[in-house]
Amino acid sequence: MKILLVGHGRMGQLVEGLAPSYGCEVVGVLTGRSEGAALDAKGANVAIDFSAAGAVLANLSRLAAQGIDVVIGTTGWQAHEAACRQLVEKAGIGVIASANFAIGMHIFRRVVGEAAARFATQPDVGAWIHESHHAAKKDAPSGTALLLWQTIAASGYTRAVDVSSTRAGSIPGTHAVGFDGPAESVTLTHTVRDRSVFARGALDAARWVRGRKGWFTVEDML
Repeated sequence: MKILLVGHGRMGQLVEGLAPSYGCEVVGVLTGRSEGAALDAKGANVAIDFSAAGAVLANLSRLAAQGIDVVIGTTGWQAHEAACRQLVEKAGIGVIASANFAIGMHIFRRVVGEAAARFATQPDVGAWIHESHHAAKKDAPSGTALLLWQTIAASGYTRAVDVSSTRAGSIPGTHAVGFDGPAESVTLTHTVRDRSVFARGALDAARWVRGRKGWFTVEDML
């Protein structure tokens, strides 16, 4: 399978390094310097976008025009999701988008949802989310923290959920969800030890979305 990288920062470089072990060939790289230039897709089947939030809609428009399926791993662009979905429907391509491509995180989400549903019946139990990432991460709270908050709300927990963030050093990503009662506390934690987990998940997603039509999430892939 031929991959077009959109963005060539740390994540793009990780995808490039791991691609051969997934039976994939990186045939091109689209960066900010490519903006406005004719898109040379070099026969790419799928594009993997780890660029910047403000570039997602424009990138998707260019890729959709060439019928290229897309994996979106960039975060912070959700205000443009409706327009992105319209592009995908009109072009008849496949897109899988997620704030987090670590498969363990999506299993973790299911555990959090189950816990939230149980604690929703306990009126004296409060809930909180805390996430930690490296100092260079721009969005806070992270897209994954917001995803966890949505999971809690969808599970029937209607009380306020305190969400907080830390940006320091080189932390790859840690998300903790807690439920605190008058005399006990439960904490669930997902910790990333190596950023390559996101690149591996994105490559799995690229193989899965190729040839599909529509808008998908990791939940669909699982």
